[in-house]
Amino acid sequence: MSKAKLIPPLWDVPREFHERLGDRPGRQRVMLSDGHLFFVLHAPPQPDETTRTARLFWRKPDGSWQSTQTGNGLAAFEAHIEDFGKQVDSCDVMEHAAATAKEYYKVLERISPLKRASANLHHVLEEARRLLPEDRNIINLRDQAYDVSRTAELLYDATRNGMELAQTRRAEEQAAASMAMASSAHRLNLLAAFFFPLATLTAVFGMELNSGWETKYTPWPFLFVVFAGLMAGAILGAFVAQRPKK
Repeated sequence: MSKAKLIPPLWDVPREFHERLGDRPGRQRVMLSDGHLFFVLHAPPQPDETTRTARLFWRKPDGSWQSTQTGNGLAAFEAHIEDFGKQVDSCDVMEHAAATAKEYYKVLERISPLKRASANLHHVLEEARRLLPEDRNIINLRDQAYDVSRTAELLYDATRNGMELAQTRRAEEQAAASMAMASSAHRLNLLAAFFFPLATLTAVFGMELNSGWETKYTPWPFLFVVFAGLMAGAILGAFVAQRPKK
């Protein structure tokens, strides 16, 4: 019989477990055979992690436990759940410090895989409780996993809401800035419209046209040109300032 590579060679587990376990952990699950309860679980996932690290736990028919983690017995399983809790607490600290959509997104990158993995862990322990309903230790483990899973779910929702709020606030700030820029451009257009006729007239009359009119009755021709230019600018500016009808 070929043995699964993930199962420690010194573990005398039923053959069925070797047959159902490949070279990679696959999904989190629990198996029961001849009173042996075998857990295939995942370590708390990290951001951008493409593969999952397996953590195996074996409950013998006499109620004793073994694990591939540091330590033996039931404490190793409890430490596994605590690892998830510590990761979720770390994300909670990040969420409280987040203020921008980018910072909230970093929290989501961490909490999203933790949310899924902790929920699957709770489902596995719920299945284990169904397989061995008389084991109080499994019930306690299930309740601990539920607390972690629920906390991760609430934190995920809070982070997502915070990110959406930050994005909305940023969009409002950008809209206000755009309106301010549009208002400034509008005022510049008004100034340009006001002085454009005057600039045009003065440019035309500044040409070397020896009509004699520019020197006759000085300075009234100059003042007349200035006044006519300003009046034309005011009329054109009023036309530009009109808002389009809705």
